[in-house]
Amino acid sequence: MNESQLSDRLIRVANFVPTGMTVADIGSDHAYLPSYLCLQKHTPFAIAGEVNDGPYQSALSQVVRAGLQSQISVRKGNGLAVISPGEVDVITIAGMGGGLIATILDEGKLKLDGVKRLVLQPNVSADLIRKWLRENNWFLQAEDILEEDGKIYEILVAVPGDDLELYLSEEEKKLLLGPYLLKEMSEPFQKKWKSELENWKRILTQFEQAKESNEKLNQKRLEFEELIKMVEEVLS
Repeated sequence: MNESQLSDRLIRVANFVPTGMTVADIGSDHAYLPSYLCLQKHTPFAIAGEVNDGPYQSALSQVVRAGLQSQISVRKGNGLAVISPGEVDVITIAGMGGGLIATILDEGKLKLDGVKRLVLQPNVSADLIRKWLRENNWFLQAEDILEEDGKIYEILVAVPGDDLELYLSEEEKKLLLGPYLLKEMSEPFQKKWKSELENWKRILTQFEQAKESNEKLNQKRLEFEELIKMVEEVLS
């Protein structure tokens, strides 16, 4: 993978970045995504943010190798600490857990002023991001799901605004599975949730085989039973 040949996952992320908008890629690793955006999507300015020294150095080297020093600013810092309010139009965060992405957004709320779009690709727990977006006045505008190298990834795209109508019915189901992904019921979507079902059923069997039971264990068992019922109804 390099700045001209991204993985399918990152190309999908890049496709949600409007042409000509400034971008901050948080957790940029080798800065391949901002390099690609500058070369292929006419992004005039991009920030590649990294908290760890190794990836930060790799990003610096990549930007020099691609000859993009005048367009990409590589910055070392935690989450949205690398940007200033109003500095970019789009923020991309890819390849992290949903809980971590939600935390980054929450801790950097003040940096989101003027941001027109969030493009977020969690490896797991996309529902935690949907909940954060809903609670913080971001409208979930689009979703995508894909399988790559045996793993399934979701992409969430949000813009400023409330989502009162998006979750008007079946809120719990839509937050977990994704309102747009639910409508499409694509092959990767079905594969992901069939796998989750199998995992939950294994856990439920372990609960049932436990020699001792307590209120906390019973509550977890009920939660898994409800999840299994809900997803089975969707897939049927």
